Amino acid sequence: MIRYIVVGLIVLVVVIAGFSAIGGQSAPTESGAVLLRGSSDLAAFTRAIDPWDWQFPRDFGAHPDFQTEWWYYTGNLTADDGRRFGYQFTIFRRAITGDSAQTDSEWRTNQIYMAHFGVSDIGGARYFHDSRLMRGGADLAGATVDPMLRVWLEDWSIDGLNADASQSRITAAMDDVALDLTLTQVKPPALQGDQGLSAKSAEPGNASYYYSLSRLPTEGTIIIDGETLTVSGDTWKDHEFSTSALGGDAYGWDWFGLQFDDGRELMVGQIRLKDGTRDPYFGGLLINADGSTEYLPSDAFTIDSSTTWTSPHTGAVYPSDWTITVTPAAADAFAFSVTPLLADQELHGGGIAYWEGAVQLDGAVSGSGYAELTGYADSLNGRF
Repeated sequence: MIRYIVVGLIVLVVVIAGFSAIGGQSAPTESGAVLLRGSSDLAAFTRAIDPWDWQFPRDFGAHPDFQTEWWYYTGNLTADDGRRFGYQFTIFRRAITGDSAQTDSEWRTNQIYMAHFGVSDIGGARYFHDSRLMRGGADLAGATVDPMLRVWLEDWSIDGLNADASQSRITAAMDDVALDLTLTQVKPPALQGDQGLSAKSAEPGNASYYYSLSRLPTEGTIIIDGETLTVSGDTWKDHEFSTSALGGDAYGWDWFGLQFDDGRELMVGQIRLKDGTRDPYFGGLLINADGSTEYLPSDAFTIDSSTTWTSPHTGAVYPSDWTITVTPAAADAFAFSVTPLLADQELHGGGIAYWEGAVQLDGAVSGSGYAELTGYADSLNGRF
């Protein structure tokens, strides 16, 4: 859900050389970011209320009538020499006003883009992360499917390699790590919630349109410590767009995107409320090996943590070492453990802090995946 996720939960206003993010006729010389609470003028944006007419590859692209959107990728990779890595790459779009008026200025835009990039070196017990923020004008950042899928922020990008975007490429680099990965779609988009309308509370409109590509066989290279390694594995993609998705009493969420060795995948999550309870409206999804899906209402699974990890960076105390029990409607219940592959996978210093990490599964099912834990260092209330 992110699946960051998360920083799309904030309205990002770029102030550039005295010009607003929606005006200005000349090129900027310097930039800064001001992080503000979400706009209360929801009437200026479309909300997720009615069923969506899904069409791909169109819906791989942007939906600028909605306030918030993200393209979220997480994966577990293994190098030829056996070294293991996890990665997260997310691009967020945020509309700062409902004004999308056309203008001759290439700098004028009502869209701000942010990207988060993290790599977990499991064997080396190291976590690398970086973030970027940019206005959507002047081709600095954006999202399109015309003529091919492209979502980018400067030289960090997701690029379709064919017309239907069934093959795509992720390229991103920071000081110590670079990724160049090719992803192949092998299952149809899995529609979360009610045919892609994912409720986050009882109030109509507190929802997102949400699909997943739950298993993308992945191959490519990672450069770390100046060494280029050939890697392969599987990636999970989430794409959500919404306006004011979370309810007013939401505090944060725990989300799991998990890939079983038997060819199935599972998304489960829980939205934590201010009173310590769990919102009953957000459920999960079991994706079978053939791509068929089963919606899981919130009472069809439990997520129990047995330990915690305290961040040395933010002081936040995160749950860890979970047992997840699933009770599908058409099969026997099963339970398994979820263990972080590395304790410190907290992305911090980018305006909001959250834990986003590679995990391993053992028990009734085996496999790997990613967990996302938000609202422990900073409450997300009112931000999304």
